[in-house]
Order: sequence, then C-alpha cells, then structure tokens
Amino acid sequence: MAKDYCVLGIESSCDETGVALVQVTDQRLPVLLAHALYSQIEMHQAYGGVVPELASRDHIRRVLPLTTEVMSASGKSLSDVDVVAFTRGPGLAGALLVGAGVACALGAALGKPVLGVHHLEGHLLSPFLSNDPPEFPFVALLVSGGHTQLMRVDGVGCYQVLGETIDDAAGEAFDKSAKLLGLGYPGGSALSELAEMGNSAAYKLPRPLLHSGDLDFSFAGLKTAVMVQAKKCAMAQGCAVEALPHVVLADLASSTQAAIVEVLVKKSLAALMRTQLKRLVVAGGVGANRDLRAQLNAECKKRQVCVHYPELHLCTDNGAMIAMAAAMRLQSGIQIPSEVYAFDVKPRWPLDAIQAVDA
Repeated sequence: MAKDYCVLGIESSCDETGVALVQVTDQRLPVLLAHALYSQIEMHQAYGGVVPELASRDHIRRVLPLTTEVMSASGKSLSDVDVVAFTRGPGLAGALLVGAGVACALGAALGKPVLGVHHLEGHLLSPFLSNDPPEFPFVALLVSGGHTQLMRVDGVGCYQVLGETIDDAAGEAFDKSAKLLGLGYPGGSALSELAEMGNSAAYKLPRPLLHSGDLDFSFAGLKTAVMVQAKKCAMAQGCAVEALPHVVLADLASSTQAAIVEVLVKKSLAALMRTQLKRLVVAGGVGANRDLRAQLNAECKKRQVCVHYPELHLCTDNGAMIAMAAAMRLQSGIQIPSEVYAFDVKPRWPLDAIQAVDA
C-alpha cells in the first residue's frame, strides 16, 4: 500500500447502516474524514425487536445514499477510495451479505481491493477514533449486544480472551430486563434512562459470578431475579408489571443497572490486577452507559489506571469503526486487501479466532 490512502468502511451487521471514510497518512493514527449512520430502531419498534429480513432490505435502501453522503462530506470522490472494507461478521447473515455485496461490487467497479473486518474488532479499536486514543497494551472490556468479554490486547490482531459471558451478555441483560418491565424497544437505553430516576439500593438483586475467582460473566440469573422481583411488586400493588407506579419501575431499573455495572466494574478491575496493566479500554454499546463510565472512572483514578472510551456517538454500530479497524490492520502490515470479489460472511466468528493475515 502507498503511504497515503483512503479506506471506505461499510457496517451492516444488524440494525444500523453505517458508512465512513478514513485516511491513512504518515501520522500515527488514521484520520476519520466523514461518516454517516442510519438507525432502523423506529422500524423495528413495532415488532419489539430486530426482524432480520426487514433489516436486510433496509440496508439495501440505505447503503448507497449514505455512501454518497460520506463522499460529499469528505470532499473526496469514489476514485479516491483505495480500499473498500466491510463487516464480514459476526451478525445477521442477510444483513452482512448486503454490506459485503455492496463493498465487493464497489471494489470491482473501481478496480480496488476489499477487506472483510470483524465487527467486534471494530468496536475494540473504536477508542482510537477518540480525542484521547489509548496505547498498546491494554485490557479491553467489550460490551456489545450479545457479547461481553474481557481481553488482553497487545496490538492490532493480538487478542487474548481473559473472560467472557457463559449465557446472557450485559447488553442482553439490559434489553431483556427492560422488556420484562414493559419498557419496549430498544430496552437497554430506556432502562438506563429510567434508572437515573430510581434508587439503586431499593431491591437486592444478585451479582452472578462476582466472586467466582475467574473473569467470566453470567447475566441470565439476574434477568430471572428481575422478573421475580417485578412480579412480587405487581402482586403487592394489585396490578400488572407494566402498570406499576413510575417510582417502583424506576427503582427496579436502577437496581438492575447497579447489579450489571457492579459486575462489569469489579471484573474489569480484577483483569487489570491479573495482567498488571495500567490501561483499560471500554467499547461497545453498553460502554455508553453513564453509571458504568462514572464508576470505572472513579475506580481507575484510585488505582492510577488510564481508561479510554469511544466518543458517545461511536459507541453504537457504525462505519467509522469498520474503516478504522481495516486501516489499522493495513497500517500495521498484518493483513493485505484482496482483489478477489467472491465474498463470504461469518455470522458466528469468535474474535480470538482472527488470524494475523485473514484474506
């Protein structure tokens, strides 16, 4: 690759369509030139969750207009694109195929190579887009959708899993608990907003695996405990769970959030102690949670540990993280883009299974 080149990134793994353009120069880190994002939340709200077929069709409608928007905002043209990157997995198979198909078609039309990116690697490296980028090595708390993992990160492509969820992830615990409380979709953000109005000590909920001695997570039992407590409250009030007084729902939400956050914080601190590293990166949608950030900031300050997050608007799925991950893999020399446009996708793809060179 030349020293100065542009990478176009396309994200379509679930219910957000994201496109972004980054530029790689002699500078230490690639630079984000422009990005655009379309969320399908409103469309899926009527169904209480993501409908894969609808998600795939909507990606088809959105990806090219978003690409045009990004190129216009960046002041570049498609002829300036040197590599087209796309989310190869994990995610919804149909949704992934849309992004992969468009990326490979663009690459073939432009005569430029393509590169498939791991969705979670995009999240993991997204803090490098922030105004306070981390340095290697670090411990990473990856909390995105159905994934909760602690990893030791020694460089791009050098990932060691320290602990991971054995059932429900933190994001699923937020979403499923919110659904039990009748908060609708998307549940996680609704529960977090309601939690700010409640008393986090109102109900004693379990902290699964908090004292297990390892770095694994389990949130399925917490979801069950929330359901049991909500039914007890509803029985006492003589109403359905959804009809509970606002103050009761707020206390339930706050107590639920407190349980999830305490586990995430203490396991992260344990990972730092075990690895003896002094840098923590938090990435993924749950990383935007205010209570989680506040507690991690306070605890890391006590221990003289630097903690880094992506910008709030880049915590959700987005094209910028895909373009950035691709650019960093190219810049580090551990992967070369492919000029073969026969693509496949990997709906299930463990992050620690990434090879140094994975064409």
